[in-house]
Amino acid sequence: MQRITGSFETSGRDGEGLIAAFRAATKRFGDVVAADALTLGIVRGEFLSFLGPSGCGKTTALRMLAGFETPTSGEVFLDGEEVSAVPPYRRPVNMVFQHYALFPHLTVAQNIAYGLWQRRPRPERAEIARQVDRALAMVRLSGFGPRRIWEMSGGQQQRVALARAIVNEPKILLLDEPLAALDRKLRREMQIELQTLQRELGITFVLVTHDQEEALSMSDRICIMRGGRIVQIGAPADLYDRPHNRYVADFVGKSNFVDGVLREVSGALGRIETAQGLGLGGRMGGPVAPGARVTLSIRPEQIGLARAAQPGAEPVSVVNRIFLGEHTEYLVRHAQLGDLLVLVPRQAEAGAGGFAPGESAFASWHPDAALILPQD
Repeated sequence: MQRITGSFETSGRDGEGLIAAFRAATKRFGDVVAADALTLGIVRGEFLSFLGPSGCGKTTALRMLAGFETPTSGEVFLDGEEVSAVPPYRRPVNMVFQHYALFPHLTVAQNIAYGLWQRRPRPERAEIARQVDRALAMVRLSGFGPRRIWEMSGGQQQRVALARAIVNEPKILLLDEPLAALDRKLRREMQIELQTLQRELGITFVLVTHDQEEALSMSDRICIMRGGRIVQIGAPADLYDRPHNRYVADFVGKSNFVDGVLREVSGALGRIETAQGLGLGGRMGGPVAPGARVTLSIRPEQIGLARAAQPGAEPVSVVNRIFLGEHTEYLVRHAQLGDLLVLVPRQAEAGAGGFAPGESAFASWHPDAALILPQD
């Protein structure tokens, strides 16, 4: 087998310390390019997420790692070896599917032990039972072994699928939107469970999701995909605070966007002019020359609302108000900028009180809170 060598630009790392990697990996289905020249290093022991809309190529990337898809061109490496021609059952990976793929006619313990029974040589019965009990304890289902799958809740079935995957001690655990079928509260609980489990086991987790909150809350790094290509990869905070373009800013969290033309640049700051002639300042999010069309991105939590005018504040009218518990979400309308989304912490409204739809207010933000991005 070919050993992994060379560099991986997307990760900023060379082959050392990587558990898996793509090098110019492309997958075509007829005329459709599902994955386009993916080059990415996956670090041993990290929690990496592929994030993007349906059809962006994230599941195809996961399936190439699992061996369910073979690259049309390029290479896939696992634990230092090129594995494009290696079948799934010979790869040191296990996969948890969105719908779990559990056997309804088997007990919980039998489902978890299934992979162990397929090993050659097969472990002793006592050893299989010991490993199944250990896997059940890891997912906090001790004592549930004799139960039938249909007697388990959705969250419990998800944990059974995890136990079945980890009992074989894979080097990489692949997760294909495993929380999509759960309700919001249970999904949040399982996100915490997955993070805890990943830290305890030290196994590399690779998650595919279209849920930005899920990716932001769980991942060490996130790989943003679009049209089969990697758009940007980085830690959640880096993607949120320093997106490369409007697509990433829009996909990672909520943001307000104002289009315009870049008129001047002074160090790390720039100033744009909107179509209505309004001048707005912000941090430069990348190398853009004056005269280029750009987009100003402002996160909703960076905008403040006040009843009294302040220097630099803009008059707005409140269109809608949604109470979210720890925050209140406002939709406000500016005469020139249009509708803006504003998130106000509950504590900030404790003294002055909130705004009702139809009220007038003044919106303001610090220039450093706005980011000037190249248009897609």
